[in-house]
Amino acid sequence: MASKKLMNSVAGCADDALAGLVACNPNLQLLQGYRVVLRSDLDSLKGQVALLSGGGSGHEPAHAGFIGKGMLTGVIAGAVFTAPAVGSILAAIRTVAQVGTAGILLIVKNYTGDRLNFGLAREQARAEGIPVEMVVIGDDCAFTTVRKAGRRGLCGTVLIHKVAGALAEAGAGLKEITERVSVVAKAMGTLGVSLSFCSVPGSSKPTFNLAADEVELGLGIHGEAGVRRIKMATADQIVTLMLDHMTNSSSVSHVSVQSGSSVVLMVNNLGGLSVLELGIVADAAVRTLEGRGVKVARALVGTFMSSLEMPGLSLTLLLVDEPLLKLIDAETTASAWPNTPKVFVTGRKRTRAAPSRPSEAPDFTTEGLLSKRMALVLERVCTTLLDLEEYLNALDRVSGDGDCGTTHSRAARAIQEQLREGPPPASPAKMLSELSLLLLEKMGGSSGALYGLFLTAAAQPLKTSTDLPAWSAAMDAGLEAMKKYGKAAPGDRTMLDSLWAAGQELQALRHPNANLFHILTKAVESAEAAAQATKDMTAGAGRASYISSMKLDQPDPGAVAAAAILRAILEVLQNLESL
Repeated sequence: MASKKLMNSVAGCADDALAGLVACNPNLQLLQGYRVVLRSDLDSLKGQVALLSGGGSGHEPAHAGFIGKGMLTGVIAGAVFTAPAVGSILAAIRTVAQVGTAGILLIVKNYTGDRLNFGLAREQARAEGIPVEMVVIGDDCAFTTVRKAGRRGLCGTVLIHKVAGALAEAGAGLKEITERVSVVAKAMGTLGVSLSFCSVPGSSKPTFNLAADEVELGLGIHGEAGVRRIKMATADQIVTLMLDHMTNSSSVSHVSVQSGSSVVLMVNNLGGLSVLELGIVADAAVRTLEGRGVKVARALVGTFMSSLEMPGLSLTLLLVDEPLLKLIDAETTASAWPNTPKVFVTGRKRTRAAPSRPSEAPDFTTEGLLSKRMALVLERVCTTLLDLEEYLNALDRVSGDGDCGTTHSRAARAIQEQLREGPPPASPAKMLSELSLLLLEKMGGSSGALYGLFLTAAAQPLKTSTDLPAWSAAMDAGLEAMKKYGKAAPGDRTMLDSLWAAGQELQALRHPNANLFHILTKAVESAEAAAQATKDMTAGAGRASYISSMKLDQPDPGAVAAAAILRAILEVLQNLESL
């Protein structure tokens, strides 16, 4: 099924997109009557070589995003995935020539329509006496044998825009720029991979079909299928496969990257991949290359040449030396070119030592039995939360993003890992403080922050006393911290409802001769009742408060989890008491 498109009309989408780009960028202008975008300071280019490129729309930010000082002079756009018209290309050439430029270089991706239309416009312009040269870029590494049509032009073309733009800005002549970028183009390669298809505006069908457990390898940028289908795998595995394919010396389209080589790496989003996934792939690519002895000189990560909303990416490798790096690093005003540090990626220290924890007062609490009891309590809490994972997630899907159970399970596993490393501190205050730090670091989400706040505040009264009134004060301190920073109150349908109900019962611990287990039992029962009561509440805080149907039919998952934690604590303490 084709995806929805947010546009005014299929016929006008390419023009509207260019109009939006120009409307928001004072450095650009549209050529009246044509689908052409030019630098607004075109008249300042007298005596300098001009660079024109372009192709079908749907590859944004390519190509118009790379117009600017130090990159392209202008761009000619076609309809989506369609070569630009000869008339538009010729109009752009004539416009640029009329300002007195010292020749024009056309940078064209290797696709039949682009080659034909740019080539025909070039011949007509040359017949008019305009000095025009053309380079055809083919950086595709997908095919391992010679193809008559040659290698397709992919994201590596953007690097050619950059190199040519830097040369033109430095005053190089048309012949020199043409020759140098032709050499550079032979030292790079690109390979794409996609998790699914894209859909062309106006079409009711996807560009290709792909099973849920398949990945398309070696595809182009027009929604066409690739050269091979593989089973879905981890990011590390897919990146390794891509780099193996790109650098395989038995392939006619390989890049001659080997140990000791220096490369510019481009990790390009084909349009629909999340930034999170792109970062994972970038990390895998850098690690894999460095593991092979390859020096990553620069790493460019982002969306440079897309294929509409395709959820995929391409990797580009360009072999570089210092002179070529200077051209890559040269300044440009092009809006889509990234502001990348001009230093080698490889060899840079990527971590900083964490700050040392503040020294703590000696713990004079008797260890042994108390520490073991705390460990048993924590183990039962962890087991309880792990058992509830799916149920809590199901509750959370009603009002949130369905990860409440996952978040609590993550906390449980972190606690279990900590317990495997050693017993918890015997001091209740220290134990709560350490548990707070662990949850803040490992649990994540607002739940992690709220539990962290609760435990940090609850630990304070227990530093001076651990009698029953001190535990009641600890509960009160934790609840006040949650109210203060979480902005929730009892009745707002949050985890606070369960904890608040328990806290009210624990006030009885302050009375002389308080019966601990009687009070704890009442506290847990009150917490469980409060958790169930949240299903009849209107959400006043948390993510559920944004749901349009404010009344929800299921209890709040955070409140259910908090009540379950209290029940687990009570049961362990009761079992220990009976021994």
